[in-house]
Amino acid sequence: MATDPSTGDVSRITVLGTLQRAAWQRKTLPPVERLRGGIWSVPVPIPDNPLRYTLSYLVPSGDGLVVVDPGWDCEEGWQALLAGLEHAGASVGDITGIVATHVHPDHHGLSARLREESGAWIAMHPAERDTLPQRLAASQREHRDGTADWLRVLGAAETDIAQLLGTLGSESDPRGKAMAEPDVLLDDGDLVPVEGRTLRAVWTPGHTPGHLCLQEPDARVLLTGDHVLPRITPNIGMHPASTDAPLRRFLESLDRTAGYDDHAALPAHEYRFRGIAARARQLHLHHAQRCAEILDVVDGLGEPTLWQVAEQLTWSRPWADIGMMRFGAIAETTAHLDYLVGLGDIAWLRPDPTTTTTLRVRRSRAEDSTHRSAR
Repeated sequence: MATDPSTGDVSRITVLGTLQRAAWQRKTLPPVERLRGGIWSVPVPIPDNPLRYTLSYLVPSGDGLVVVDPGWDCEEGWQALLAGLEHAGASVGDITGIVATHVHPDHHGLSARLREESGAWIAMHPAERDTLPQRLAASQREHRDGTADWLRVLGAAETDIAQLLGTLGSESDPRGKAMAEPDVLLDDGDLVPVEGRTLRAVWTPGHTPGHLCLQEPDARVLLTGDHVLPRITPNIGMHPASTDAPLRRFLESLDRTAGYDDHAALPAHEYRFRGIAARARQLHLHHAQRCAEILDVVDGLGEPTLWQVAEQLTWSRPWADIGMMRFGAIAETTAHLDYLVGLGDIAWLRPDPTTTTTLRVRRSRAEDSTHRSAR
């Protein structure tokens, strides 16, 4: 529950997935459930991750099942998905399509195996196809070297870079590994190619460039992926491959999804709820507060590097204990600074290539007449 900054009213969401929330509080997997419109919710575990599971959705149609976000590629996840299909009275052979709301491994990881086993097509937004790991780097070495250069620009020390790159590209790390290419591309407003059912793509960039929500108008549900979650905000990060202002795009997408307030939200994590407009206002407020905190940090440090800003912010645990999550933290900090540059509150201090490659920031002054992004 949060206060709407524009009206002062208290904005509320209503939990619809009461069994899901109870399981979340117990730190157990929620049950497989049949929802309105005959859609099934299937929890697929994410090993050793605080998110615990992805909620995969089975959407029946006249020509078979569509699986939305199959989940993390591991044997435990695969068996959970098979069990969910069996609970729904179906099998892998009934699957005709797979839709990835976005290509993060906890959503798109099992898509390749599921296509191989079922013969189903895979669909995603064109911008997600363009950010598949194999399209961003020709090799694991290129991926590592590009990440190291990015961290140096942001002001990371060599010891921090070595620590963060320690597991990058290892067998246990999915980042940079090739993932399934799509067979079908879904632009904003396109219908998922199934018979006897309307399932419409709603483009919601921000968390990723091609993130999709899926609207089922007859059942009045919106599958929100990671775009709108009931309790946490998705990471809005700016990475070396970013091609647009991610936080601005995310906030614009929130305004758009608020128009589906009469729909139940079926998110990819935690539990389903009603009150998409209220949740959008809460997320707007969260990012406004984060921007205010960043401005205070920049005021206190003068002309800090982006890394120095990030390590002074409030995180869920002390900066020294974040570990590999520093990737997400520094990307989130960069996205917020990029947004503040667009507002005219922050200016980039471009490095002198003859002396340093490190980017710094400061509060804008009157003579700052143009605002350029960090890309």
